[in-house]
Amino acid sequence: MSQSHTEADAVRDASDRFYSALDEMANGDASAMADVWSHEDEVTTMHPIGGREEGWDAVKGSWEGVASMSEGGEVTRADQLIRVTGDLAYELCTESASMTIAGDQLSLEGRATNVYRKENGEWKVVHHHADLHAEFAEMIENMGA
Repeated sequence: MSQSHTEADAVRDASDRFYSALDEMANGDASAMADVWSHEDEVTTMHPIGGREEGWDAVKGSWEGVASMSEGGEVTRADQLIRVTGDLAYELCTESASMTIAGDQLSLEGRATNVYRKENGEWKVVHHHADLHAEFAEMIENMGA
């Protein structure tokens, strides 16, 4: 097995953990995000609800905010492509999510890009970007989140 294949498998495992944490978030618990994300100041997100979060505290808060309103959810990933270059890797995929947000059912599908960095021998998420979803963004905005 070539090293690049080994590293791609390790990034795929990190992605599996991230999507498992997303699934838990859609069911009201964002705590697993702390295990899959880097906690550095330069981590970023661009969620389907719009905006941009910078730094671990803001990123963590964004996941916790959505989790606090979410239940009965499922997040899945398809059409995954992973590329590894040294200690950085990126993933392209499509995401499908369905959940109940503050009593309203929501389903969305979109493209996503995730960036991973190897820290102390482990691949961690350093950036998540998903297509903007206007209905989801409006729901969150109307809740004052």
